[in-house]
Amino acid sequence: MPELMTDIENVATRLGLPFQAEIDDSKVDTGLVNRIPLNFARNNLLLPLRLEDGIIVAASADPANLLAVDEMAGLFGHPVSVVVVPRPALLDAVNRLYARLSGSSAQEVVEELEGEELSAVATSFNEPRDLMELTDEAPVIRLLNSILFQAVKERASDIHIEPFERDLEVRFRIDGLLYKMLSPPKVIQEALTSRVKIMAGLNIAEKRLPQDGRIKIKVAGRDVDIRVSLIPTYFGERVVLRLLDKQRGILSLTEIGLSGRNDALMGRLLSRTSGIILVTGPTGSGKSTTLYAALNQINSPEKNIITVEDPIEYQLKGVGQIQVNPKIELTFAAGLRSILRQDPDVVMIGEIRDAETAEIAMQASLTGHLVLSTLHTNDAATAVTRLIDMGIEPFMVASSLSAVLAQRLVRVICPHCKESYVPETSYPGVELPPVLYRGRGCEKCFNLGTVGRIGIYELLTIDAELCSMIIRQASSGAIKEYATSKGMRTLRDDGMEKVARGITTIEEVLRVTQEDYADLSL
Repeated sequence: MPELMTDIENVATRLGLPFQAEIDDSKVDTGLVNRIPLNFARNNLLLPLRLEDGIIVAASADPANLLAVDEMAGLFGHPVSVVVVPRPALLDAVNRLYARLSGSSAQEVVEELEGEELSAVATSFNEPRDLMELTDEAPVIRLLNSILFQAVKERASDIHIEPFERDLEVRFRIDGLLYKMLSPPKVIQEALTSRVKIMAGLNIAEKRLPQDGRIKIKVAGRDVDIRVSLIPTYFGERVVLRLLDKQRGILSLTEIGLSGRNDALMGRLLSRTSGIILVTGPTGSGKSTTLYAALNQINSPEKNIITVEDPIEYQLKGVGQIQVNPKIELTFAAGLRSILRQDPDVVMIGEIRDAETAEIAMQASLTGHLVLSTLHTNDAATAVTRLIDMGIEPFMVASSLSAVLAQRLVRVICPHCKESYVPETSYPGVELPPVLYRGRGCEKCFNLGTVGRIGIYELLTIDAELCSMIIRQASSGAIKEYATSKGMRTLRDDGMEKVARGITTIEEVLRVTQEDYADLSL
């Protein structure tokens, strides 16, 4: 990037034109931007900024394109003065500004649908085009485009399209909670569902069986992958779209919320050459994100890393990734057996679902492989008893398991409307810090008071005493009691530390650690 900046600065100097590294949105006249088609701005790398003394000041990453400058001057009826801006900065500004100005909201499209012909649905969906460019499509297509655009804009992780007897509802899951967004007319239900199927390459005639597919789209220049799930219900097919914004990339262990002792311990565990590290928690608690962060930390040319996943959410450079496919009997167990013949150093299994997969994983760890995987349990100690309940011999669990990381996701307080307050409510068994924090709600966070989520963690490391307890088949309660006596921070402890630092709210921590809270209140 610095070399690119130097080159474009040299061009500006040679041409005698002013140069600026970035574009400040607050100094851009959006009225001028709105008069320029998105394609023109992108293709010509030219963006109007403001009108000064009868002259249009425009940012350009290609100042030699005099034809585009003349075309803009003819459109506005004013001469154009060029400011040179690096290409990445200009394209980012174009995406930001047009995203803000872009078309109708989903609700506005719904209001426009009345009286229009809804039965005709497009039967093809070519290479992904940016949704901001699709303004003149058929009504149902425009509605779905608007729903997708709004979901990405509001950071939704899932879109639910739910049919009822007389209604059709669209809800977004934002930071873990569902919010009702709009109620399109019931008459468009089949057309909207068919459009989703077409985009996902599914059979539009099949309405009796569940179907799964994928969609790739662009929104404001960002690549977004969508996992599609349809199931038949009494009032029609229910659609859930899971959005994966690839531009966010893979976070580090620190960025996802591991800090202090947990971060240091996890670093040492990942430096080992054998053993199993399990990540546990309910569905949607960020386990896959943690696994990707761990793999990204240890990924290097000296290591052969292979994964078996369902589905593959991010492509990791230098890592061999296998997609599970039960239709051809490519299960987690079958994939794991095969990759052990590929001389791996590190193996990642998306999920341990059965005893067969668990047993192969443990054998792999005992033969000199570092194995990472996930398991569905509420806390770290319960993972041990869960493996034994699955039929794994206690001695094998004790000798192969290195650590269990339990986690939950809590919503992060919006930094733009964050405020402190003195708590007036007490909670049984919970020691509150003297000052708490919350978000008032502002336009930056859509008046929710929160922006994004972060993990809270409970890291159980297996020592000699715990090995003995596992072989004796001690209860999960006894294992947890011993671990906490040795310094393990529970999910509640880690959450309260983030409350004290003003990262999240006390209500969030209590909400996601309800099991612990119920025990404390007995």
